[in-house]
Amino acid sequence: MKTLGYYNGTYDELENMKIPMNDRVCFFGDGVYDAGPSHNYRIFALDEHVERFFNSAAMLRIQMPCTKEELKTLLKDLVKKMDTGDLFVYYQVTRGTGIRNHEFTDGPGNLWVTLKPAPVPSIWEKINLITVEDTRFFHCNIKTLNLIPNVMAAQRAKEEGCGEAVFHRGDRVTECAHSNCHILKGGRLITAPADHLILPGIARAHLIRMCEKLEIPVDERPFTVAEMMGADEVLVTSSSKFCLSAGQIDGIPVGGKAAGLLERLQSALEEEFLRETEG
Repeated sequence: MKTLGYYNGTYDELENMKIPMNDRVCFFGDGVYDAGPSHNYRIFALDEHVERFFNSAAMLRIQMPCTKEELKTLLKDLVKKMDTGDLFVYYQVTRGTGIRNHEFTDGPGNLWVTLKPAPVPSIWEKINLITVEDTRFFHCNIKTLNLIPNVMAAQRAKEEGCGEAVFHRGDRVTECAHSNCHILKGGRLITAPADHLILPGIARAHLIRMCEKLEIPVDERPFTVAEMMGADEVLVTSSSKFCLSAGQIDGIPVGGKAAGLLERLQSALEEEFLRETEG
């Protein structure tokens, strides 16, 4: 199959799939999601993504329609049905189906999966960023389907010829529209704490663990826009792009002061991905 959509046991090419109008996602965006890359028909960091997926659902009290192991088995089976093993694997659960009503729908949620071809991203790409005031709600740690502020910020970045938008609440940098943001300064990685203002990214966790493995000190603390602009390097991590560095923010050149350390980190992360997805 070139693409694949799955909904509660039914699957087909994405263009052939149909979803009930009374799925709560249509009215409330009532659900959570997770996603990650596949290479050589092997899904990268699947255990970590599924764990976060179930944690997000639990925080919104969504009843899962399957166990973690059942979901992992399903995703592995669906990947094998594709024409290529280099994919972006996306899955979400919505609270259920019922006539529109704000109160919860009884019963298990609806499980969606989509698969589409996606080449292995280049970790060496330089991207430009913009800054955007973070006006999102205070549950950014839940990977909810309500992403309108993220969508608007990402579109603004695209229109300005940039690859990502960096959110900040006042002076504090939180994260990006669909990534986590970090800085390198004085040989240390500085990354925002995993509180309710940021998503605990899987790529973020891999970056932190790699720093510890390479004996690069890590400070999990808030940092400011000014600190970011004066950093040795500005990093953006996500499951789809791994770990990219920024060349400009709001049209101002940034980074470029710790090229050796940056290359060491990026090489190690790329090697980890290729090793874990080796066919």
